Amino acid sequence: MHILIVDDDARLRSFLIRGLVELDFTVAEASDAIEAREQIANLGEMLDLILLDITMPGEDGLTMLKDLRHKGIAIPVIVLSARQEVQDRVRGLELGADDYIVKPFAFDELLARIRAVRRRQENTPIMTWGALRLDLKHHGVHHANKKIDLSPREFSLLTVLLEAKGKILSRDNLLQKVWGIGLDPGTNTVDVTIGRLRKRLHASGPVRIETVVGQGYRLDTKGEESN
Repeated sequence: MHILIVDDDARLRSFLIRGLVELDFTVAEASDAIEAREQIANLGEMLDLILLDITMPGEDGLTMLKDLRHKGIAIPVIVLSARQEVQDRVRGLELGADDYIVKPFAFDELLARIRAVRRRQENTPIMTWGALRLDLKHHGVHHANKKIDLSPREFSLLTVLLEAKGKILSRDNLLQKVWGIGLDPGTNTVDVTIGRLRKRLHASGPVRIETVVGQGYRLDTKGEESN
């Protein structure tokens, strides 16, 4: 498990690194949000968890957390903070933190929370189609480790297509599953959304949505196959 510690307290970082490395965790560190963003960009898909301090020079931890989630970066985050008021904990969780631990804390408690986050990660439903990966919990989509930004509707449409495992889905079927409505003969809603989704997938890799004339759509079974 690869962990990034983001905290301006060098002594705390050193203490945590020493303890985590002894337990065979791989650890990176950053003293502020600028360094943290560089580490996140460099580590990419290797990064499993961020331990994030709130009070740091420059951009504070909660602002950074909010921005990460806004950009669709779903890496689990445990907030480390001396702020112990209920409203502070609630705000951190509402902004997208997976857990919140108040300083000072016992290393064993932090370790237990890290392991709990890891268990939740392992139980997160993941759908795959070749190198395409959908994280159903965090609505994350990646192809060959490259992030694909989708709207909620596009994500739902892609999920339904993956669930079909290459079988043809009619427009009416897609409207019911994705939009929750029946077919209006004059609507081109499905076609327009399929078009947008195709462009996003094509820009990231060879995943292709095939049009079957007179029948509907399916993921191209001649390309990548479902795992």
